Amino acid sequence: MWKLLEGIPGKVPGCLSGNGDASVEKQQRQVLERARTLVLLLATLAAAITYQAGLNPPGGLWQGDDAGGRYKAGDPVLLTTNPRRYKAFYYSNSTAFVASLLAIVLVRMKTLHHHNALEAAMILDLLGLIGAYAAGSCRDVTTSIYAMALAGAVLVYVVIHVVLFTLDHNEAAAPVVSGKEKEDPVEKRRKRLLLFAILAATITYQAGLTPPSGFLAGDDPATGRRAGDPVLLNNYPRRYTAFFYCNSVSFMLSIALIILLVNPNLYRPAIRSNALSVCTAAGMSGIMGAYAAGCTQHLKTSIYIFALAGFVLFVVIVAVVFWVFRDDDKGKPADGSSSSSSQGRAEKSSTNEDLEKGKNDDAGKKAEEDEKEKRRHAKRKYLMLLGILVASVTYQAGLAPPGGSWQSDCSGHAAGDPVMHDNRRHRYLAFYYSNSTSFVASIVVIVLLLPQSLHKDKWAAWWLGVMNTTIVLDLLGLLIAYAAGSSRSWKTAGYVSALVIAVLAYFVVHVAVSRFVRRGRGKQRDSSGDGGDSTQHQKQQQQQKKNGQAVQPAQTN
Repeated sequence: MWKLLEGIPGKVPGCLSGNGDASVEKQQRQVLERARTLVLLLATLAAAITYQAGLNPPGGLWQGDDAGGRYKAGDPVLLTTNPRRYKAFYYSNSTAFVASLLAIVLVRMKTLHHHNALEAAMILDLLGLIGAYAAGSCRDVTTSIYAMALAGAVLVYVVIHVVLFTLDHNEAAAPVVSGKEKEDPVEKRRKRLLLFAILAATITYQAGLTPPSGFLAGDDPATGRRAGDPVLLNNYPRRYTAFFYCNSVSFMLSIALIILLVNPNLYRPAIRSNALSVCTAAGMSGIMGAYAAGCTQHLKTSIYIFALAGFVLFVVIVAVVFWVFRDDDKGKPADGSSSSSSQGRAEKSSTNEDLEKGKNDDAGKKAEEDEKEKRRHAKRKYLMLLGILVASVTYQAGLAPPGGSWQSDCSGHAAGDPVMHDNRRHRYLAFYYSNSTSFVASIVVIVLLLPQSLHKDKWAAWWLGVMNTTIVLDLLGLLIAYAAGSSRSWKTAGYVSALVIAVLAYFVVHVAVSRFVRRGRGKQRDSSGDGGDSTQHQKQQQQQKKNGQAVQPAQTN
């Protein structure tokens, strides 16, 4: 029984009553269902990214047959240039893919959950992703070892952070025996952190195996690089190094977070001590650094990304301060009437009031606060989901811009430069700055939604309102980037923008027609007389209650 209760929040041996078996069994089912949901989510996303990586391996594919018969068109370049590294990537990626598929198929079997078999399969899946990333994202053993060591460094940091910030044993032991109210915030934060970690691991895994600017189609005698090496590494080694390590830090952080968030005994103290929040913020910073280094080959444009992040953060803080001060000004009295009225209320409250009425008022206030907190949590989760979604698509689009990249140096352009930047400069700039603005705004929103202290008391409503406005502007920038990058003529881009108006008009017409139909049905019910009879009967019941008479039931024909 002790082993079964280890995964149940707020339950310890000795707290069970005589009729507690039913509640324990119910909580065990809830824990089992949460484990199934976690395994299914992890397995689905892992299967998706490993499937794509297996069909489009790092290093690219040969575009023609070799005269010496070493390879044929369509064979992986890395298999020819570095067969050991390719095999390490292939088998690690395949192990993760197979483990994900088996977990998806067997997720409904209770026996496997009771023995933690599927959780062990997920750990094997994550280790396979680490091995595949380390083998496919770089071309030398030393860099692969550095990449894999990052995950261990994150785990060590979390342990040290938890130990240093939970030295007060009384404070650390309190949540273990506390009830549902103490555990709910931890579970809510866990869901948000897990959502970020899974999607961050998805985009960084793909970006690491398929870096920006693509791969060399042939050997470069000037630099000594071979076919299949990243173009960005061949042309701008420092920029590629910055991209690689920023992207790798974010990926390994995400994998370490997922591993920690699987076990309640690990994630509860780590969440309470904010160790996982620090890791998440560091992961978001890594993604932003990788985007700034990989989406452009010019230092000036990279600086713009960080300047934009600072500007968005500054605007958000100014907006919050403005709304808070405006709220305080509205609450201040225009004259001294408020102070006198408050004094009168204080005198009245000092009189003896009915105890039952006070209890009912307290219960009503508590229920109202709980309902507000539920709505705030739902809105935070909604905004977090939108922010992560937009950040993931803009990150991929920024590293692999529409139109592709030049594969060689000729005609005044360098290999790895975006083709659209040279052919349609204004359209590319519209896409790039809109996409970058959406990406940076999403990162800022995700980071600002993580601290729990920013979503309490009077800050909550205004803070979430500012975050919601930022997300709306974020989606608007995403729309502009799509219109500029998905077509090659301004006329077609205008059609895409006009679709927004058409879709909004569709919603307006649909709502108007729906309201008109409902109003017509209501008039029909009123004209039939049924509504009038029921209203009259309700009035009679209310009058009988006031007079102390027995309430007569409604008569039916």
